[in-house]
Amino acid sequence: MTRALICVDVEHDFLPGGSLAVPDGDQVIEPLRAVADLCAGVVATRDCHPHDHASFIEHGGAWPPHCIAGTRGSELHPVIAAIAGTVVDKGTSREVDAYSGFDGTDLHLLLQEMGVTELVIGGLATDYCVLATVRDALRLGYTVTVLEDAIRAVDVTAGDGKRAVQEMRSAGARIMHSTQYIRECLRTGMEL
Repeated sequence: MTRALICVDVEHDFLPGGSLAVPDGDQVIEPLRAVADLCAGVVATRDCHPHDHASFIEHGGAWPPHCIAGTRGSELHPVIAAIAGTVVDKGTSREVDAYSGFDGTDLHLLLQEMGVTELVIGGLATDYCVLATVRDALRLGYTVTVLEDAIRAVDVTAGDGKRAVQEMRSAGARIMHSTQYIRECLRTGMEL
């Protein structure tokens, strides 16, 4: 079984001080870094929107402008940029509000070419892009582990994050703390 880590949207605009900051969003970075060495590949997904993206409030969407292509806000946190072997941009079309890393991207093809069958997923935000990416990964037949300490929720409505975790678990994803996952990998000698 070949395993890849998917770091979902760990970009400056979703981190503290960003235009759409996820509470404690920077807390996902260390667990993702810690697990990266156990994976055959690391892929970072990234919102990379045009300035007039349909998801922005002024264009009829629900969100403030964020992750506009070519701005610092769309850049990955430096730790994630350093561990990611590949970056997959999503939401690049004005009309499409792509939450999942698989939506309108070549992520599935890339993973197939790498021979990946297992995904370890973390990032931002639990109740939107992480949830959508996990849904699609399970639908496409991957074995999925979500690192519970490497996700944070927007919680537009209180409890959205907890409900998203329960939905991912019910759909078949394993929910594990990164240290538990690392111990399991080391104990079983799981192949990359």
